[in-house]
Amino acid sequence: MASNQPAPEAPSSFRTGSFGDEDRTWEEWNPTEESIRPVRGRHRVAKQRGLARSSTVLGVGVIAAVGAGGMATAQSKPPVSISLPDSIADNLPDAKSLPGVGAFMSGDSDAEHETAAASSPLTTAGITAAEAQQGTTDAGEALRARILQQAEQQSAGAEAEARAAQEQAAAEAAATQAAKQQSAAEAEAAAEKKAEEEAAKKKAEAERLAKLAASYAVPTSSYTITSTFGQSGSMWSSGYHTGLDFAAPTGTPVKAVHSGTVKSAGWSGSYGYRTVLELDDGTEVWYCHQSSMDVTAGQKVTTGETIGRVGATGNVTGPHLHLEIHTADGSGVDPMSWLRGKGLTI
Repeated sequence: MASNQPAPEAPSSFRTGSFGDEDRTWEEWNPTEESIRPVRGRHRVAKQRGLARSSTVLGVGVIAAVGAGGMATAQSKPPVSISLPDSIADNLPDAKSLPGVGAFMSGDSDAEHETAAASSPLTTAGITAAEAQQGTTDAGEALRARILQQAEQQSAGAEAEARAAQEQAAAEAAATQAAKQQSAAEAEAAAEKKAEEEAAKKKAEAERLAKLAASYAVPTSSYTITSTFGQSGSMWSSGYHTGLDFAAPTGTPVKAVHSGTVKSAGWSGSYGYRTVLELDDGTEVWYCHQSSMDVTAGQKVTTGETIGRVGATGNVTGPHLHLEIHTADGSGVDPMSWLRGKGLTI
């Protein structure tokens, strides 16, 4: 850089004499602090002595010369390839994909490079190809669009989840309702089946009793039930009534309730005239207080056959038929229940 200060004056040894004086000896000029005018202002040169200052000037010149030569040499030399390790080269991005760099890698002219650089500002960094196709040219706008898109996706996902939850709840409610309806239908069907079974059972029992009743008969007619089985009273020696009393006029026929064999027929103390009919299963039917007997021991009788007459013999207060039922083991049972069990109406 050129200085506006006047050049320093040479020492007197250089100014004296004439240039045409060939006999005069010339010496090397080494500027000193006394011969150089000091620099005014803030740009001050440090004091240098001897070869230090001349070495600095020489170094600057050498650097300038080498630089010029290197530039000239580099322009005439082919490019040198630089190799990198595979681990680094594999991870390097494609230079052409970098914003503002790809254009310089092509063979376009400088003008085209400038146009590409102008059309690709730094704000396009981070913009995807899809966003560029949509007209997005600003990174901030791209970020805003991405945030809005993400928010929309999240909102849509939340709505989808809520809708799925509602559908699942509706499906569960429908399944529960269907299960309840199925249970109610099954319960109704079970009740109907049970009712049908009970009706069938009752019908079968009625048919059985009807068939059985055809083989059994009520022991007398024109009667009134005056005393039942188990009734307590002082009139009976056991303290309770052991049979069933059919009050009827004297002479009313007494009939065999079922076919069997006359086991005994005769006087029996407080029972008066008594006939014992043994059935095929060992059950004994006692007819007591008869006025007369029409059968004898060992005789076979059939259902409804007359075996005697109503009377008032023995320990009685009036004419009636005292009927007792004894099982094969000798236990007494309720005659009314036993007759009804045979399908008879008492």
